[in-house]
Amino acid sequence: MLLSLTNTPRDYAWGSTSLLAELEGRAPSGAPEAEVWFGDHPGDPAEVQGGGTLDEVTGGTLPYLLKLLAAAQPLSIQVHPTIAQAQDGWAREAAKPADDPTRNYRDANHKPELIVALSERFQSLSGLRPIPSTLDLLELLGDGPAIVELRARLAGEGDVLRDTIGWLLGGEAQNEVDEIIDAVTDAAARADTGEWAPTLAAVAGIARTYPGDPGVVVALLMNHVTLRRGEAIFLRAGLLHAYLEGLGVEIMAASDNVLRGGLTPKRIDVPELLSILDATPGEVPVLRAVADEAVTVYPAPVPDFALRRVTLTGASVDLDVEGPAMVLVTAGTVDVVTADGESRSIPVGEAAFVTVDERTVRLSGSGEAFVATPGA
Repeated sequence: MLLSLTNTPRDYAWGSTSLLAELEGRAPSGAPEAEVWFGDHPGDPAEVQGGGTLDEVTGGTLPYLLKLLAAAQPLSIQVHPTIAQAQDGWAREAAKPADDPTRNYRDANHKPELIVALSERFQSLSGLRPIPSTLDLLELLGDGPAIVELRARLAGEGDVLRDTIGWLLGGEAQNEVDEIIDAVTDAAARADTGEWAPTLAAVAGIARTYPGDPGVVVALLMNHVTLRRGEAIFLRAGLLHAYLEGLGVEIMAASDNVLRGGLTPKRIDVPELLSILDATPGEVPVLRAVADEAVTVYPAPVPDFALRRVTLTGASVDLDVEGPAMVLVTAGTVDVVTADGESRSIPVGEAAFVTVDERTVRLSGSGEAFVATPGA
């Protein structure tokens, strides 16, 4: 069976007022448009053309959630648990009401995610930078007492990144946070910062949006990654991250478990954040599309989802799908046809849902589509 899906953009404050409208070729609504959800998540199930919602079709069993994401301002710094951590947290909080503001775990699942840039420039913070590189960056911020303190903590022994993040977020270091933010702002205004200029500009921009937030200094410890259109990053459980600006296609395990680490007015449970944080430093690989291939596969080592990008220039493309599958169109108009001849013409910003009984689909037309399925 083949269904056509739409949904209404979610109006989170960080959303863009123009990116989704430009993608879909329509007038802006005037409100922030942050995310469009294509899934059966009970928080906002996709709408089925002809009536009803996707959760009524699937029974809420879809293992992934596919989204369009449009950020004009930084999202909160956050991290997601492993399955074991989520199961433990869910059990510990079992007695708490679902709307309890102190609840950290909304379900017993992990939430790995992958995002592919649709805009020509998509900025993110992804993972913790290797410490020697951060010490090099800090050399540009002068020798104020707070900078000296931060350098000393990072040059110490033990689990220094976890300990430093705990110090920054714990409420005892606000004076140091303010001094470090001032130093970043000053350095970003100079012309002698070399290779660190984009990172300093990004962190200074975050500081303008979230003045005085300790998460600004946490951001200073993270890899600043700029994706070009078609490039992607996979974010495993435990990896600290935040999207800063841009338009993308995001896919994740069907979970709502988020522990925040700054850049937000929402509650931050510092001990719980630190308990699930993967503080291993290192760069996050950028997954790049091959320009002359019709199908790009974005590797994701999880069973919850797999994602492919299909570029159509007139010739049709046949795909094997281990359903349930979803085809989200991001350019042109794409026709989706099942093996028994059922078809749907899908415009930009909408999706086709292919039920689990289907094993192949044919895509034709001229444009671009992302095909989501459960992982291997």
